[in-house]
Amino acid sequence: MVNMVVHIWKMYVIEEMSGEEVNVVIPESVLKKRKRSAEWALVKNMEIEACKKQAKEKRKVIFKQAEKFASEYDKQEKELVQLKREAKLKGGFYVEPEAKLLFIIRIRGINAMHPKTRKILQLLRLRQIFNGVFLKVNKATMNMLHRVEPYVTYGYPNLKSVKELIYKRGFGKVNHQRIPLTNDSVIEQALGKYGIICMEGLIHEIMTVGPHFKEANNFLWPFKLKAPLGGLKKKRNHYVEGGDAGNRENYINELLRRMN
Repeated sequence: MVNMVVHIWKMYVIEEMSGEEVNVVIPESVLKKRKRSAEWALVKNMEIEACKKQAKEKRKVIFKQAEKFASEYDKQEKELVQLKREAKLKGGFYVEPEAKLLFIIRIRGINAMHPKTRKILQLLRLRQIFNGVFLKVNKATMNMLHRVEPYVTYGYPNLKSVKELIYKRGFGKVNHQRIPLTNDSVIEQALGKYGIICMEGLIHEIMTVGPHFKEANNFLWPFKLKAPLGGLKKKRNHYVEGGDAGNRENYINELLRRMN
């Protein structure tokens, strides 16, 4: 076996030294495979270029949307400051319009809970302690909240709180699975038909309680918050009595800072 290898090697060296060209016949199947691979590579490169171009155009659209939303928020804030100043000059007070958005956090377990109360908490998607959800303010939701008030705390979140919640603890529901919102494509896939294609669009729809608030809110998985830094005071008492349960209005933002 060794002698055969040495003999073949000698023949190869002699051929190389003689400088004679050896014609190699390539099988037709190999040629076809090479041609097919080249075609596939060309198609793949074209697809990659098209995707890059599309992504570039989409980034421009998202940037314009974000700019528009930012200017809208600034305008609202300036209007509020102006109205407060005008009211102060006239010797009065400016009463802000009623909030349209609520954030509800569950703070108690199921011990000695009425079945109807448990059912309402399930409808609100608050199945675990320190789960939180957004909710639109209307008569039906307020009636439900009054029923479960001893088990939850709620209030009116500001723009900063909504952004922090969605960016830091936001998960989407795609095919009944909990998917992290790490890419705008996840949002576009689920909510693109409603004109919501990016994170800023989702935040704007939630914050302004827009026409597609229901779809956007259902897309968001209930937020899993951590236990509040510094703990709770007294879960069984209402907030106005020095406890934690019930409506805490704008002070929900302070609680969210400790739980996010």
